[in-house]
Amino acid sequence: MGSATMILDEKASTDEALGTYPDQKTIEQRLEGGFFLLDKGAGPTSHQVAAWVRDLLGLTRLGHGGTLDPFATGVLPLMAGKSMRLTKQILEHDKTYIAIFQMKNPVDEDRMDEVIQQLTGRIYNVPPEISAVRVQVRTRRIHEFEVLDRNEKLLITRIRCEAGTYIRTMAKDMGLLLDQPITLKELRREDSGNFDLKDCVQLHDIADAVWLWKECNEPEALSRMLHPIEKLMTHLPRIIVKDSAVAALAHGAPLLRPGLVSIPGDLSVGQNVLVTSIKGEAVCFVKVNFNSKDISTMEKGEIARPSAVLIGDNVYPRRW
Repeated sequence: MGSATMILDEKASTDEALGTYPDQKTIEQRLEGGFFLLDKGAGPTSHQVAAWVRDLLGLTRLGHGGTLDPFATGVLPLMAGKSMRLTKQILEHDKTYIAIFQMKNPVDEDRMDEVIQQLTGRIYNVPPEISAVRVQVRTRRIHEFEVLDRNEKLLITRIRCEAGTYIRTMAKDMGLLLDQPITLKELRREDSGNFDLKDCVQLHDIADAVWLWKECNEPEALSRMLHPIEKLMTHLPRIIVKDSAVAALAHGAPLLRPGLVSIPGDLSVGQNVLVTSIKGEAVCFVKVNFNSKDISTMEKGEIARPSAVLIGDNVYPRRW
């Protein structure tokens, strides 16, 4: 989270009649900006899964954060409403996979360890032809490539890598280095950024929870698995603003110095920062015009302009 928070207005308070603490948001509010963490099964594409959940909930838009191949399983965020604007933030997280590679011919352990070493660190990673991404040479960082179990023709590994790494391409590269075909037999995404499998639910869990909510008026199960948008951004530096500033930002007005409650102590000019209400609601992102030290000495002036507004313009009333 960076350095300590600088409190700029110790007396600021929030009107309890306005807005909602994120963990108290209703299902309807979460559908306007929330997300599921799905443990995707083998078979459907990421797009098919997202479409199925979208139709189940009667939404016009629901996307996924970070494609998994049809045969692959594991952590797949599904983003509803305004949280779709944050897909880029989600896609840029490191990911961890369990990958099982099948060799055609037996491979000596020492030779295999050499190859794994060659495929760790900064590597070239070209999307496979079947990928939806335009084929181009690019590099990706492989933070860890660990062997969990092996025999002469099978290798079970854990790979922690930069977002956008193609594990299928790594299988192909292993094959080139070992001069034999290597198949990626199984792939399971263990985590994506801050989220791992223990946070995830299955498709049938979502279906059951939606049924309980719609048919029995029991929203508890669905609200446990449909997370408010704010949970996507717990790791980001944040500027906290007064209720009056939330209303202004929601209408596209600039963030002014008197509206600030607190800021991170290490802001730099041009930094992209999340703005929240005193209750913790995600309001918008801003690029700041000043560093923390300068902001703390100012009494008035424009601190930033909002981009990607995440809160409705009717949540806090206009006061101008």
